[in-house]
Amino acid sequence: MSHIFPRHTKQPPPIAVRGEGCYLYDSTGKQYLDASGGAAVSCLGHGDQTIIDAVKAQLDQLAYAHTGFLTSEPAETLADLLIEHAPGDLDRVYLVSGGSEAVEAALKLARQYFVEKGEPERGRLIARKQSYHGNTMGALSAGGNAWRRAQFGPLLIDMSHIDPCYPYRLQNDGESDADYGIRAANLLEEELLRVGPETVMAFMAEPVVGATAGALTAAPGYFKRIREICDQYGILLILDEVMCGMGRTGSLFACDQEGVAPDILCIAKGLGAGYQPIGAMLCSRQIYETIENGSGFFQHGHTYLGHPAAAAAGVAVVTALLERGLVGQAKTQGEKLKAALHARFGQHPHVGDIRGRGLFLGVELVADRDSKAPFDPARKIAAKIKAAAFDAGMICYPMSGTIDGQNGDHVLLAPPFILNDEQIDELVEKLSVAVETALAR
Repeated sequence: MSHIFPRHTKQPPPIAVRGEGCYLYDSTGKQYLDASGGAAVSCLGHGDQTIIDAVKAQLDQLAYAHTGFLTSEPAETLADLLIEHAPGDLDRVYLVSGGSEAVEAALKLARQYFVEKGEPERGRLIARKQSYHGNTMGALSAGGNAWRRAQFGPLLIDMSHIDPCYPYRLQNDGESDADYGIRAANLLEEELLRVGPETVMAFMAEPVVGATAGALTAAPGYFKRIREICDQYGILLILDEVMCGMGRTGSLFACDQEGVAPDILCIAKGLGAGYQPIGAMLCSRQIYETIENGSGFFQHGHTYLGHPAAAAAGVAVVTALLERGLVGQAKTQGEKLKAALHARFGQHPHVGDIRGRGLFLGVELVADRDSKAPFDPARKIAAKIKAAAFDAGMICYPMSGTIDGQNGDHVLLAPPFILNDEQIDELVEKLSVAVETALAR
C-alpha cells in the first residue's frame, strides 16, 4: 500500500522507472510517448546526459547555500545568460523553484514597486478569464479559470478578469483579425476606467495560454495594444511564460513573437526541463532600481531560492537550447506536427480548432462544428481522451472547461523539442485512437 497522496485518490498512477528521449517507461515495462512533456516541462526529453552531468558536478562542488547569506556561481551564470537573451529592459533575475513561486514573486514585486514609488493606492491586478497562473493563493487569485478557483473562493484575493483574446469563440463574423485584436485589448482599458486606473498596479497574461485554454494564441496586434494601454495608464505588464516560454513556441521568449517586452516576466517548466525544479521572475532595470534606491530590500523569499544544483541545471538547459539549435527545431517540428494534425483532424466532425505555435499546440473538441457547440460536460470527453491515450501508450494533456471553466474540451500537446518525424506520426495516430475511443464511450 502506498502512503503517497496522489493527485486522484481513485486513480493511483503507475510507477515511472526510466526515461529515454521522448519516452517514459513504467515498472511493468510499458512505454509511453511523452506528447505533453509532462506539463510542457520536458523540452529536452528524458535522460539527457549533459544536463545530468552538470547537476552531478554541481552537487560534488556545492549542493546548497541560502541566498540570505550567499550567492553562487551557477545562479550568477544563469542570471547573466537569461538577461543576455531577454527582451526589452529586463535586467534582473529572481530565481525560484517553480512557476507558482515566480508568479507570487511577480505580484509582490509589482505591489512593493508602487509602494516604494509613493503610490500605495495601486494594489489591484487585472488578468484574464480562462488564464492559469499557478496554484498558490496569489497565483490562483490571478488565474481566471472558474473551476480551479471555485472551492477556494473565500480564500482568494479580489482581482479583475477580462475576456481572453479567443478568436475561435469571440471574434465576430466579418471582423478582421486585426480589428478583433484591438477590440479584445481595449477591454483592458474599459476595466481600468471602471475600477479606477489609479488603483491598478499591473495587467498579467500568458502570451500563449496553456493548460486552461489549449495553446490559445492572441490575434495580431493584441499585445502591442495591451502594451500601449499599460504605458498610457502607468501600470506594469506582467507576462507569464511559465508554460509557453523557453523555446516552446519557437522563440526563446514567447513574447518576442508579439513584438512586445514586459516589465516583469515569469518562466519555469522548460527552464529546468524536468531535471531540477526551477523558475525565475525577471524584472526591468527601472523596477529593480526603485527597490535598490528605496528600502533596498525585496520583502519576499523562499528557502530554496537560487538553489545551486537547480541553477546549474538551468544553465545547462538554456545552453543546450541555444547551442543545439533546439529553439528553431521546436518551430520546425511544430509546423510539421500542426500540419499532421490538420491532415488527420482538419475535417473531423468533432474538432473545431487546431491552434498554437511551435511545439505548443491545442486541439479543441466540439459536439458540432457548425455551431461550435461544446460537448455536455457530463460526457467528460477530455478525461476519456486522457485515459484512452494513456492506454494506447501516450501521455497528453486534455482538459475540460476550455470556454468558461465548465464547458468545452481540448487537448494540449507539448512534446520534447527532439521529437522526430516518425514520432510525429506516432503521436497523431495515438491521439486519433484516443479521440475516437473517447467519442464512442
